[in-house]
Amino acid sequence: MISYEVALGLVIMPVFVFSESANLTRIVFFQEELFNAAVLLPSFLLFFICVLAETSRVPFDLPEAESELVSGYNTEYSSVGFVLFFLSEYLNIILMSILIIILFFGGWLPFIEFPGTHFIPEVF
Repeated sequence: MISYEVALGLVIMPVFVFSESANLTRIVFFQEELFNAAVLLPSFLLFFICVLAETSRVPFDLPEAESELVSGYNTEYSSVGFVLFFLSEYLNIILMSILIIILFFGGWLPFIEFPGTHFIPEVF
């Protein structure tokens, strides 16, 4: 699992260099004209593959084999222990999804902005 985290860290570096900041808010505002996923397509694809591996999604779910009736932590833990493992796994998926949106798809910025309308009110 450590190898996927190292790859995630290395793939994020081009985003920081391209947007000239490690601040997530500045990275989002940098993508007002063009999303990083279009410009840094290889980095996005590598990041997406690493996220799939990190969160144990298909095709990287072989070590746990959740679909089998008897497998690993599904039989070892019951009730609260199993719930905590399950919730932590899905919270990791949500966190990685948020990182993909912020780093490569412009965060809260709209895909298409129509003239004279604001989907999100300005705070600053």
